[in-house]
Amino acid sequence: MAGVKFACVVVLCLVVAGAHTAQGITCGDVDRDLTPCIGFLQKGGVVPTGCCNGVKTILNSARTTADRRGVCNCLKTAAGAVRGLNPNNAQALPGKCGVNIPYKISTSTNCARTPGNGNCK
Repeated sequence: MAGVKFACVVVLCLVVAGAHTAQGITCGDVDRDLTPCIGFLQKGGVVPTGCCNGVKTILNSARTTADRRGVCNCLKTAAGAVRGLNPNNAQALPGKCGVNIPYKISTSTNCARTPGNGNCK
C-alpha cells in the first residue's frame, strides 16, 4: 500500500513541482531513494542501511538552493502521502543517518524559506 502512495506522490510532484529542479532531481528520485525508509517513518526502530544511503544520495544531489527547495517540496508532499507517518520519526531520520538537512521533513515545512547555506528550520 505504501508503494502505491509513493507512486501517487511521484505523479503529484511531477505536476506540482515541475518535474525537475535545477540539477534534474525529481520527486521520483526522492521517492525512490526514500522507499526503504517507509517502515522506520511509520514505526521507528532501526533505520535500514538502504534508507540512510538514500537520504545521503538526496543530500549529495541537492547542491543548489533551487535543488534544496525542490527536494524540500518533494519531501513535504511525500510526508503527507505516507499513511501512518510518525512526525517524530520523520524529524529524527536525518540525524539517525548521520546527516543534517536544512529543513524539517514535515507537511508544514515552508520550502520557500529553504536557503542555500543549509541553515533553515
